[in-house]
Amino acid sequence: MDESGVEREYRKRRKLPQAYLLLVGVVMLNGLIQTGRLQLGHDSSLRIWTSGAVALLMVAALVRIVLEQYRAYTRVTAAGITVQGPVRSRTWAWHEVYDIRVQPSPRGSGRMAPQWLAYLYDMEGRRFRLPHLDDWQLDDPYAEVSALCLAAAPHRSLTWERRPHVEEGILRRAVGRKAWTWAAYGTLVVLFAMFLVDLWQIAFGRPEHPFLLFLWVPLASFGVLGAVLQRYWTARPPRSIAQQP
Repeated sequence: MDESGVEREYRKRRKLPQAYLLLVGVVMLNGLIQTGRLQLGHDSSLRIWTSGAVALLMVAALVRIVLEQYRAYTRVTAAGITVQGPVRSRTWAWHEVYDIRVQPSPRGSGRMAPQWLAYLYDMEGRRFRLPHLDDWQLDDPYAEVSALCLAAAPHRSLTWERRPHVEEGILRRAVGRKAWTWAAYGTLVVLFAMFLVDLWQIAFGRPEHPFLLFLWVPLASFGVLGAVLQRYWTARPPRSIAQQP
């Protein structure tokens, strides 16, 4: 940090909790076991392609976790903020930054995930995660972000005041994220139901339709659920979104 207090960099400085690593290991091991046992009709080539795709997704998720921990960082200078993600980086000049906010993690809290995350909002209301600016790496992310905004004020041509049109964009995008997240949860329920249907077909010797049950039905459910929830919550925003700082 320089004398002005705005020059700073946030990187991983604490190890991941053992409970988090254990959970990731258990999930991936179970996924690999289930993939090996996966039965989709009598098409062996379909089983091979499905197993390979699932294994590839798991490897990609593991690589992303590693890169996010050891490659990602947030750098703040008098010119703006640079975010290095797992793969690419992006820089915002201070006049492009609308606000920096600490908000509850959408993935949970406690030992399995950070409870509070810092986000950068641009002038169009889009939200971007600031890596390692959270309560896993910092004792008090609220105090850190408050000090950061105060130190950055002299380098901005704008104040940190709220602007109604930007707040409207932030709310609209928050509704969209929540709608499609819950649509994904609903799709998992539908996928489990299709698994039960597939077992019933096998047990009673019915014709099997793996692509219909495990691909087209879940995809259609995801699209319908997401569209319906987004339309409903746009008219009546959930309290958890409407009351966010």
